[in-house]
Formats: sequence, structure tokens, C-alpha cells
Amino acid sequence: MLAPNYLPEAHHSLIAELADTLESSSLHWLSGYFAGVAQARQPARETAPPLAVAAAAPDAAQRLTILYGSQTGNARRIATALHEQVRAQGLEARLVRADQYKTKELKDEQLLYVVMSTQGDGDPPDDSIAWVEFLLGKRAPKLPRLKYAVLGLGDSSYPSFCGISQKIDARLAELGAQRLQDAGAADLDIETVAAPWQARALEQAREVLKSAAPAASQATVTPLRPQAEKFTRDHPFQAEVLLNQPITGRDSDKDIRHLELSLDGSKLQYEPGDALGVWPVQDDTLVARVLEATGLNAIDPVEHQGVQRPLGEWLGRYRELTVLTRPFLAALAERAQSGELAALLAPDARERLAAYLGTHQLIDALRQWPARWTGQALVAALRPLTPRLYSIASCAAVAEDEVHLTLGHVAFELEGESRWGVASHFLAERAEGDTIPVFIEENTRFRLPADASRDIIMIGAGTGVAPFRAFVQARAEADAPGRNWLFFGNPHFTSDFLYQVEWQQALKDGHLDRIDLAFSRDQEEKIYVQHKLLAQGADVYDWIQAGAHVYVCGDADRMARDVHAALLEIARDHGGLDEEGARQWLDDLAAQGRYARDVY
Repeated sequence: MLAPNYLPEAHHSLIAELADTLESSSLHWLSGYFAGVAQARQPARETAPPLAVAAAAPDAAQRLTILYGSQTGNARRIATALHEQVRAQGLEARLVRADQYKTKELKDEQLLYVVMSTQGDGDPPDDSIAWVEFLLGKRAPKLPRLKYAVLGLGDSSYPSFCGISQKIDARLAELGAQRLQDAGAADLDIETVAAPWQARALEQAREVLKSAAPAASQATVTPLRPQAEKFTRDHPFQAEVLLNQPITGRDSDKDIRHLELSLDGSKLQYEPGDALGVWPVQDDTLVARVLEATGLNAIDPVEHQGVQRPLGEWLGRYRELTVLTRPFLAALAERAQSGELAALLAPDARERLAAYLGTHQLIDALRQWPARWTGQALVAALRPLTPRLYSIASCAAVAEDEVHLTLGHVAFELEGESRWGVASHFLAERAEGDTIPVFIEENTRFRLPADASRDIIMIGAGTGVAPFRAFVQARAEADAPGRNWLFFGNPHFTSDFLYQVEWQQALKDGHLDRIDLAFSRDQEEKIYVQHKLLAQGADVYDWIQAGAHVYVCGDADRMARDVHAALLEIARDHGGLDEEGARQWLDDLAAQGRYARDVY
């Protein structure tokens, strides 16, 4: 309760309204922020700035640097929470995205925490490529004074689980730094590993910085983005489905849908480039298959980590049942006592294991290697169900209180039985009037140019075209003078040209200046977006050299890699650069925010 003696009565309602809209982490941050403002105003109240506390930067020995690299926002979320916890203790800390870190400062760091996700099968996230290359390269300095800790985020369905964070941890030790705790390796159930790692990291920061001056009163405070919404990842908004419409033809091999959801009453805000997080629910048919394969009963009570629910509820709402992982196979091998499965998990069978994980789901493994399970053991062996992120396909200025998605329904047959992706199936099955639990995930690296006169080149295949629909809407609404060029690819013109009418109208209205299409199966030779890029290489290079921003959205393992290689070839062929110069050219574009990728 606020005391009238310390706060004017007229401000009570304002503070109460603000507090009601913020998460606890944001409230902790604000407490430190206002404390810093108050102390800074004590000696000279009239000179204190209203939004920041300005002071000289502290010595590196008195400061913790938390560096993060994030592709989908999870590493940023964990790093931000840790930063807020450290600041709430009165310790000096700064939070830095990897691509904004000045590498020359590394030699002077005394305390460094790295929170880093692994993209795909062992790659760094886009915002960390240059920093990782620097650290692993010959220019990295010796670090005898540095104390550090690394937390990795990854996906155990990939063979190289948390591969980048392991390399960072080993390299820092090789450079002479002192490891404060073992590198954390968090699977998709991030908090299971991240929470205890953060607790130890906070305690270690207190110990290392115990003689340092309190930070909250002296550091420059950068205000967080205003959070008017109270709906978050952990408290999603139930968005009503307004439209669920197929946008591929009947003869298409793909089931791609356009969804429109209502955000009315949520106060959720988004910008072009952001993603919509969706909390899916497992299909009842799949839950029944798992129960049958294990011989367990849906109504059996199961307690896990202090929470008790019926087993059917655990499986339907809280456990991953479609993606098969190595840790689950290891638990299954122990119970089934299968030599075949043990051989599949052997170190020399990595390629066979990757192939199996990529073509089979949980139910297949349960049937192939029967074992005795208890409900508690099954729930403990399965990883938690996590939200899925979808690039937003609308501009809020146009869609107003709606958000639009371009959804590819992942579904296939295996031995005559249907298989599907949990979130895409959940969304595809929603009818108008149903509700979906959602939240907004910011993607600050995938933003339109602040200078609206800049040209943009958008490259996407399949559902990767989604954010570019939002981009063109936003540029048209703002009457941006910059030119817009779209490269789009899919199998067939007649059945797979997503948003065809909208693109044609945008061309007619002058909101889309150029469009190059790659329909890979409409001719004997397969043609993809990278081939169209190469065919227009001279103009692509000229646009970029004149200041254009380049955006890539879609599949990380194939399309994005091939597009990256095509851009390097364009730099060599049309810019006269050698291989190293072409790489540096693209790295510089990324560092300037002019080469951005939203890949998955």
C-alpha cells in the first residue's frame, strides 16, 4: 500500500494503474530505476534529468556484462531477467546484444555472463555470428583477469545440442579466463536449467562485485519499451479466431492458411517484423495413441515437481508429444533394454540418429521399443510443451485490433497413419469463434528502416513471405518513398502463389516496385529464390550499394543458406570482391542492421 506521506494523493491512481499492467520483473526493474533517480536528485534536484541518471561509466572491475545472442527471443528473455535481478541487488550490470558489443572491450572485462542460443544444428544466432567469429578467431585477446559463466539454450532434437555455447565456454577457458560454474545447457524446457544457473550466477555476481559501488544510483538507465499490455508469454491472451482460410489451391501439396485473430481488449501491440507466440494443445487422438502405447490411464493422478494433474491433462497441455528427442530415446532405451536402440544412441551413429529423429515422432518410438512406464516416469521423461512463434503477417496500423498469420499446416502420413506438427495442427483445426492463447514476441533485429526513403529487398519462400506482407502494408500506410522489391518462391504458380491478388494490387498501386517469382516445380529445372537473386545480381548489388536493406525469412537449413551464398556470389561477381571481401561486405551489412534474417 502506498503511503500518502511519501506520495501525493493525486498520483496514487496513476501508480496503481501502471503496476497493474506490468509483470513482476518489470516492477523490480522500475524499483531500481526510481531508486537511482531519487538518489541522483538528492544533491541537486533541479539538474536531474527526468528519464535517465547520467554518470560516468564504472570501471570494468566494478561491472558485470551480460552478453546475449538470441534468434527467437528466449535468450534475450533470460538475459534480461538476470540483468534485472542483478540490478535489483544494487550491483552494476549492463545488458548487451552480441552484435552491439565492442570487441575491443573484451580484454578489459572482469566479469562476463554469456547467454547464447544455438540455431539449427550448431550455428550461432544471427545477432552473434560476428562476435562468435571474433572470439574463436586469432584476434581474441588473452583473458587472465576475466571471470565468466555461460548459459546455452538449444533443442535436443538436434545432434549438436547447445553446440555454440559449449564452444564459447571452452574458448574463454582456453584464453585464460576463470570459469565460475559449468556451462548450462537448457533444452526447450528452459527454466529447468536456466533457473538454477541464474541463481548461482546472481550469487557469484554478489561475491565478485561485493566491493563495488551500488549501480542503481550511478549508472545510465535506459528505459525499457513501454509495456501497456499485461498479457505475456506466461499469461497469454485468449484471441478469438475471426478467419481461418486456405490460401493454396486444391491441387497443392501444401495446406497453407491465412488466419485472422482478434486482439480486441488485450492492449497487445506489435510492429512489422514481430512474431506471435502461440501456446498449442495436443490433439486428443495423439494423446489416446500415447496412452494406448504405454498402457496408462488418462485419469491417473501424476505428481511432477510439486504439481499434481491427471495424466491426460499432463500429456494434452503440458508435454511435447510430436517432436522426438535424444534424451527421451535415452530414457526409453534404459526401460526397454533394447540393444537396437542403444546402438542408435552410440556416438558413431550420429547420422543415423539424426535421420531417425527427423522422420519419426514420439509415438513411433513408443511402439517400436515397448517398455513398462509409470505415469510419473513418462511425464518426467517428456520435455515440456513450449509455445511456437509465427511471423506476423499484418501491420497494426492497417489491421487495427487484429493480428494475421500465414500458417503452413505440417502434416504427413507414416505407415498409413497421420502425423502432424503440434502447433500448426492446433491452429489449422481452430474454427471461427474459437480462442487461441497468444502473446507478442518482439523481434527488434527484423525491423523496417528508420529512414523510410531507404529501399528494401525482401526474400522469402513459402510461409516466409508472411512478414513481408506486413512490411508492404506498413510502407504503403506511411506512404514511404523507398522502393520495395520482393523475391518469392513456392512449388507452383497456379496453386501456391500466396497472396497473389494482394501483390498484384500492390504493384498496380505502386506500393511494390518489383517482384521476382520462383516456382520450382513449374519447369523441368528447379528454380528457387536464390537463382532469381543471381539472375538479377547486378541490380541487387546496385540497390544494396545505394543503401537498401535486405531481409530474408524462411527455412534456415536450406533456403537461408542458399540465399546467403547467392549474396556472397553477387558481391564477388558484381562488386569485384574476393571471397574474404564478400564475407566482410555481408558482415558489415548485418552490423549496420541492413542484412536481417528471420529464419527457423
